[in-house]
Amino acid sequence: MQGKLRKMITDLTDTVQYRLPLVQHDNRTAIYIDMNKLIGKKIKLTYQHEITCVACGDKTKKSYSQGYCYMCMKSLPECDMCIMKPETCHYAAGTCRDTGWGDEFCMQPHFVYLANSSGIKVGITRGTQIPTRWMDQGAVQALPIFKVKNRLMSGLLEVLIKKHVSDKTDWRKMLKGVIEEVDLIKYRDEIVASCKDEIDALIKVHGEDALTALNEELLVDISYPVHEYPEKVKSFNFDKTPEIEGVLKGIKGQYLILDSGVLNIRKFTGYNIALEHE
Repeated sequence: MQGKLRKMITDLTDTVQYRLPLVQHDNRTAIYIDMNKLIGKKIKLTYQHEITCVACGDKTKKSYSQGYCYMCMKSLPECDMCIMKPETCHYAAGTCRDTGWGDEFCMQPHFVYLANSSGIKVGITRGTQIPTRWMDQGAVQALPIFKVKNRLMSGLLEVLIKKHVSDKTDWRKMLKGVIEEVDLIKYRDEIVASCKDEIDALIKVHGEDALTALNEELLVDISYPVHEYPEKVKSFNFDKTPEIEGVLKGIKGQYLILDSGVLNIRKFTGYNIALEHE
């Protein structure tokens, strides 16, 4: 089986179910591989020394922003810096790279959440990306704490909250073993109390409809199909190691956990690879 990598598709059941898309040469169809069924089996992924931009479909010598060519990275709204730093959203200033895209993706309700991936972190996502965002990050627990009216508001609120809790995932810690459960509801209450004055100031500037506290949301628990975690985390890179093989021990976040090392599938979006398995 061969095709261009896309991030794994996830479904939340008792254990997260993973499907790996391999996009074909027509850039419209894809082969979908049930990766859960390959756990415990030997697999081999071989880079075909070809990268295709996920937006325009052109070949590129280097991948930018997880799968784009240089020109698309410099021009598309989904590659703008405000995607990484939503508090810098410049839609209202009239300088959005594509207002139609902004209307569809940024000027929509977002959620601010707490998650436990390598410890407690704060994050943001659109409602349509719940619970996908949490599974992509390898979170074992997640709790939405605010609903806001757009991406800018989610970024401004996240800036306040990350003064009290990290906004990063330590991917090595996330992959090294079972993460201890924490009381996210307790942390939510403590963090919201600590930020009360600053949150009130945001509401005063942006209006009562800018954000809504979610005090009744239920904690979401997530279990991953991992048979064995690595004692040491060695990461693979197709640019340095075009052939990667080993027994698939599990999957967490967007990482394949092999007995020989780990591979971040999302990092190599657009890479043309061949997959073989027992």
